[in-house]
Formats: sequence, structure tokens, C-alpha cells
Amino acid sequence: MSVVLLTEVFVTLFVIMDPVGTIPIFLSLTQGRAPVVIRRAAWQAVAVSFGVISAFAFFGQQILEYLHISLPALQCAGGLLLLLVALELLTGNEPETKPQANTNVALVPLGTPLLAGPGAIVATMVFSKKVENWGEFAAVALGVILVHLTLWLSMRFSLPILRLIREGGVLLITKIAGLLLSAIAVQMVADAVRAFIAGKG
Repeated sequence: MSVVLLTEVFVTLFVIMDPVGTIPIFLSLTQGRAPVVIRRAAWQAVAVSFGVISAFAFFGQQILEYLHISLPALQCAGGLLLLLVALELLTGNEPETKPQANTNVALVPLGTPLLAGPGAIVATMVFSKKVENWGEFAAVALGVILVHLTLWLSMRFSLPILRLIREGGVLLITKIAGLLLSAIAVQMVADAVRAFIAGKG
């Protein structure tokens, strides 16, 4: 197994998926829910992300070609979806968010496009193209698994953080997370537009 490739995969996906930066967004999206629901959301989000990443690692290029979708188009769609979530966090519009109290945020937007976003999908597709033997396959697979394990641990232990900062702290984190998430979303859309202008779309 290639240790260099394993390290490259882990570090690249760790930076893109950002387990530490996911904590405030996770706390914001699961605010007011029971601890058991929050714990379930953590592993469900990771499971969804792992499934999406794995699917695109094996069949990503074929899926995009079959649907006639370019990578910039995928990136732009993910950015717009995240921007909607960010605006909801920033405005804190109670009448709109109350009916959604029972929706499963672990699937969307946590699992995808926040964790398994265009950046992580594209990076995984690039690494999968480098695989030429079982050793390299094991390195890429282990790197993806380790990153998702780190993501689960960061969200799983966000509950002690929630008890420490209390409701006021969560409100503050919600606004900060909304701001950061909107910046991430705008950057994703900007990168996609830049790629379209460059003729890559």
C-alpha cells in the first residue's frame, strides 16, 4: 500500500471537507433537537457522504457523461443549495423553519453538498484515476474512510460543546456559521462561473 498516496488523499480531503469547520454548522442545523437525534444525524451525514463519495469514485465520470453534466455545473448547483441554507441560518426566520423541525438535515445539506460537495467529489475522482493496482486502491479507500471517521468524531462530540456554550452560544455560532457557509457557497459559484468562462463547462 502506498503510504504517500494515502497521506495525500487524507490531507486533501481533510482540508476540503474540514471536520473542524463542520462543527458550528452541524450545531446550527441540529439546534433544539434531542441528543439522540443529533447523534443519529452525525452518523447518517457521514454515511451519506461516504456513499456519495464512493459512488463518484467508481462511477463519477460515467454518471456525469450520461447526464450531460459538467463538473462546473455540479459545483454551481451545490453552491446555490448551500447559499439557501446559509441565508436561512442568517435570517433565523422562525415561521419558515418551524415546519421543518422534523426534516432530516443529515441528508441535505449535511451529507451532501456540505460534506460530499463538488470539491470532495472531484478530488476523489482524480485520485481514483491514479489507481493502477490493489495497493493504490487500498490507499485511496483507507484515506477516504479515515477522513469520514474524523468527520464523525467531530460531529459526535459536538454535544459536549453544545452543553458548554449553551443556547446563547449556539445562536452566536449559528450566525457565524451562516456567514461562513454563505462565503463557501459564493466561492463555489464563483469558481464554477470562472470555469464556464474558461470554457471548461
